[in-house]
Amino acid sequence: MARVTGLGGIFFKARDPAALGAWYAKHLGLDVDDWGGARFAEDASRAGYTLWSPFAADTGYFAPSTQPYMVNFRVDDLDALLAQLRADGVAVDERVEESEFGRFGWIMDPEGTRIELWQPPA
Repeated sequence: MARVTGLGGIFFKARDPAALGAWYAKHLGLDVDDWGGARFAEDASRAGYTLWSPFAADTGYFAPSTQPYMVNFRVDDLDALLAQLRADGVAVDERVEESEFGRFGWIMDPEGTRIELWQPPA
């Protein structure tokens, strides 16, 4: 039977796609190509995986964003990245959550979208 094998991409609207792409490149290190997006190759030698997960329409998990979605990025050093983002003036949630799934932190991008940063367990 044919089936989905992974996440093919995250596509969303932005008021200023070029400026938002530049922000993600500067603050999160995304390698944004000339066409405006970033491609991630799977690396089996690194921890982590990709999830697809619908949330209830009334979830508060994305707050304070009012967007109907949240992007989760895998990171290699959550503490260092959050410190750099704070130094850069990015809105960083003070809470860091730890669980059996790893460590999580959150930021807001310039368009008010909540971004989850995930450091998988070693």
